[in-house]
Amino acid sequence: MVVHQKARRFLAQFYSALVQLLAALGLIVVLVTFTPFVQWAGRKLAGPWDDPRGDVLIVLAGSALGRRAPGESSYLRSVYASWMFREGGFRTVIISGDGGSPPEAEVMARVLEVAGVPSSAILIEGKAHSTRENAINTKPLLDHISGRRVLLTSDYHMFRAHRVFTKLGIDVSPAPIPDVLKRGSRWRGRWPAFLDLVQETAKIGYYYLRGWI
Repeated sequence: MVVHQKARRFLAQFYSALVQLLAALGLIVVLVTFTPFVQWAGRKLAGPWDDPRGDVLIVLAGSALGRRAPGESSYLRSVYASWMFREGGFRTVIISGDGGSPPEAEVMARVLEVAGVPSSAILIEGKAHSTRENAINTKPLLDHISGRRVLLTSDYHMFRAHRVFTKLGIDVSPAPIPDVLKRGSRWRGRWPAFLDLVQETAKIGYYYLRGWI
């Protein structure tokens, strides 16, 4: 009799937990699919949108696609970097990031050159495999270049990236670009954008625990 009571109690608890889990998943589905939640989260992680001008534009590589073409986020960052270079009075562009052979930074540099940025104005840091390594490897290059520094990366990545650079003593002005904001405006793009937000949130927590932000 006691065994049966324990079994019933366990099943009741299991059923209650399952219902709560399904309700939470349902709420997430509704939020992501039918509300501007993804765009709201992207804006929160992006911070202020001041479109700063400067002398040195630091561009962080994103996703990698292959040897001949940048990934989606890398391409978007490259396009915005070319626009900012022409309109913001920058003298130098530093692209940082490695996603294979050749490094993603080199692939992005080609996009900038096609968009009209002189190759003489581009510096490539092609060894960084993480946001923290972006900052660590870029710092020696910045030591030899004067002027205001502006950091360009995707909206959802800016929260962590800006704090990593600041933690290492690198003064940069954030210039987020609308990545999640653009994808979140389209129904088909909301779930991939949401998964990027989930992954980035986990990375923020990890960086916080390591004392890197």
